[in-house]
Amino acid sequence: MRSSVLRGVSTIPGRRALLFAAVLPPLTLLDVFALPSFSLGAFLTRVAWGLGLVVFALLFERGSETRRRLLLLFNGAAGSLFYLALVYFTGSLASPYVLLVPTLPLLAAFVYPEESGSAVASGVACTLGIGVYVLMGKGSVEQAAGWAGMVGSSTFFGLVGSGQYRKTAAALNEARVERARREALEKLAVAELQRVQSERLATVGRLAASVMHEINNPLAFVRANLNFIQTEVFTQPLAPALREELKEVFGETRLGMERIQQIVQDLKGFSHSMDAEAACECALVDVVEDAARLASIRLKSVGELKIEVSPELPKVFIMPRRLAQVLLNLLVNAGDALEEAKVPRGEVRVHGAVRGQRVMLVVEDNGPGFSPEVLPRLFEAFFTTKGTDKGTGLGLSISRELVERFGGTLVAENRQEGGARLRIELPIYAPPAG
Repeated sequence: MRSSVLRGVSTIPGRRALLFAAVLPPLTLLDVFALPSFSLGAFLTRVAWGLGLVVFALLFERGSETRRRLLLLFNGAAGSLFYLALVYFTGSLASPYVLLVPTLPLLAAFVYPEESGSAVASGVACTLGIGVYVLMGKGSVEQAAGWAGMVGSSTFFGLVGSGQYRKTAAALNEARVERARREALEKLAVAELQRVQSERLATVGRLAASVMHEINNPLAFVRANLNFIQTEVFTQPLAPALREELKEVFGETRLGMERIQQIVQDLKGFSHSMDAEAACECALVDVVEDAARLASIRLKSVGELKIEVSPELPKVFIMPRRLAQVLLNLLVNAGDALEEAKVPRGEVRVHGAVRGQRVMLVVEDNGPGFSPEVLPRLFEAFFTTKGTDKGTGLGLSISRELVERFGGTLVAENRQEGGARLRIELPIYAPPAG
């Protein structure tokens, strides 16, 4: 445990020593108020003590773990001896500083809690030093024993305190290691799920290409036959009302075929080879339209989708299909919220705006919004309010990561009028000079 604490604190004891080394010489000013006259010996003791702390700091920074422990032990004893010298030069047992001698082991434990031996070394030095002073002053053995008892009590409490510090430091270090391990595992899990998702999208892309080929052939026959039937029908004498009705039917049928073809093309373009896509300058209106066409399939049954994105919005530098993936995820989430809340007249709105040097895309709905306990955790990996059959809790987390990768932000909030709002902000693309 002690080794892990020493490794965790690194050069902190050395930095503390440098701080004390800088403070010691100015403390000579205390002698002006505490002593009848200036003591050169006390001043030189403080200077020597400060230089010793500087040497300690330099050696501690370059030392191995074993050497650092020995330096802490030595410094605990040396600091007490320097203080005892200060007491000697300011009056020995009559010095105003002598009353602090029993507290030195406690101070050593407080300043250097990483090594309990520092308090012990200080306690031994103080016991011997104060004993010598008592006997030199012709004091009794009982007086020396009393001083030794006070020093011993201080040493005991210093040991207890430093031991508690080391236990707490070791527990915090273990907690940091465990937290780092969990974060690494979480990132690994996210990366693995992203890889699986990319593989699924690539598979969908390949399937879409095959399906498109298989659908386009019969669509071509249907389109040709439809044109033939329309031509033949309109060559026949028809009542004006029937002619107009047939025109409408043929037009709707043709639009339906074009819609089938467009859906397959969008699905293929969206899911095929996104990992190989490179970032480029792109217009937001095109990205929004691509995502909206796919999302409209999901939103058609739960609400109305309104797009208010101007073609005049500044361009951004990003992977278009990645941004389309983010928008699609936000739109589908809005549809899920409207469906779950059974909003009678659901509405999802996408609009764009410029704010300073950034361009915004806002996706909002008139659903129930985010509850207070959900909003702070919305972008946490694996956090979801949906069932396991509807989501993994990674959609928003991955979406924010994709946006931030290109210098943007993705934030969520509730609308004052009710409903949820998610705002994407991206830096406006500035072409390189020259």
